[in-house]
Amino acid sequence: MVRTQLTTGVGALLAGVCAWAESAPPPDAQLPAGSGREIAAAHCMSCHDAREDVIERMTKLGVVLSDAQRPVLTDYLARSFPPQPEPSAKVIGGSTSVSFHEWAVATPGAFPHDPLATADGAIWYTGQRASVLGRIDPQSCAIREYPTSVPDSGPHGLTADAAGHIWFTANSAAYVGRLDPASGQITAYRMPDDQARDPHTPVFDRSGILWFTVQGGNRVGRLDPRSGAVRLIEVPTAHALPYGIAVNSKGVPFFAEFGTHRIGAIDPHTLAIHEYVLPEGAARPRRLAIDVHDVIWYTDYARGYLGRFDPTTGAASEWASPGGAHAQPYGITVLDGIVWYSESGVSPNTLVRFDPNSGAFQTWPIPSGGGVVRNMMATRDHRLVLAESGVGKLALVNIR
Repeated sequence: MVRTQLTTGVGALLAGVCAWAESAPPPDAQLPAGSGREIAAAHCMSCHDAREDVIERMTKLGVVLSDAQRPVLTDYLARSFPPQPEPSAKVIGGSTSVSFHEWAVATPGAFPHDPLATADGAIWYTGQRASVLGRIDPQSCAIREYPTSVPDSGPHGLTADAAGHIWFTANSAAYVGRLDPASGQITAYRMPDDQARDPHTPVFDRSGILWFTVQGGNRVGRLDPRSGAVRLIEVPTAHALPYGIAVNSKGVPFFAEFGTHRIGAIDPHTLAIHEYVLPEGAARPRRLAIDVHDVIWYTDYARGYLGRFDPTTGAASEWASPGGAHAQPYGITVLDGIVWYSESGVSPNTLVRFDPNSGAFQTWPIPSGGGVVRNMMATRDHRLVLAESGVGKLALVNIR
């Protein structure tokens, strides 16, 4: 199998089929007729999103395409899903002001996927395509990158433990990694199941256990750093595509099921998974955040909505995102009772502020364009960090 990289144009056209296919099985009933339809139905139902070299990524995740199939599939997707221009960002004013400070990552084309603000004030990122982890010192603007010990690991999600070690999911190499920043040494914790080929988003609970999603493998993982033991639990709903994950105040991990209209929760003691069904069948929650009341806020990527779900009462609410049905809300966090998220489907990408008390939105265009903000997080000093994948930058947002 020869690996080739799609051109930017063809990569862009694959977005519709990827996000659309994730939300509309079965494939053979949905894909347009034409040469290549069978290949797309067999291989394109768990890809990521539009602004990536999708076929290249598919092969890294274990999808086998022959040399003959690759051009047929590329041509089929190009004909069936012509590119559409992104809608313009909608700017909504308000009383809050923000300022952006952006840094370009050290390696051009590294594709920073997730950001991480650590206790020492540094900003970390995963350079997914360069297989590096990066650290930015906001004071000196110095940047250091750490290559992964396993080549072509595709580092994806990021988190840190209490000792200052940096943990990441190796999305292309089926392991979870731990970096010691002092020595640069990386320890790899391999997946015990061949189906768990794409660890996705990690989060620590208060007891020091690492939880993570496995998107294509349809699993949730538990890793005990003390023993190195990894447990994998299959999600009850097939093709659920477990994606964003967060832990509530009681130590319960909740995760978004991007392939369906569900939010999952895993009992940290029994490892049983309970699924909560959202009212809208077409909803596709991608990432989520949990507020101080243990209420879940999620971005409905497929429909262009911000959602709220209370697991205690079962009450669900939603608000249309300012950018409209094609806004593709993505990265999300809660800071000081305010919900912040990004719209990745508008040009330029926007930073969105939502006040749950008033129901008011405010938006700002991201100066560099954003290039799809896949994830964001709040810092300890009440700021935001954003990873801007397509433009190769990290942003620190000051809020006034």
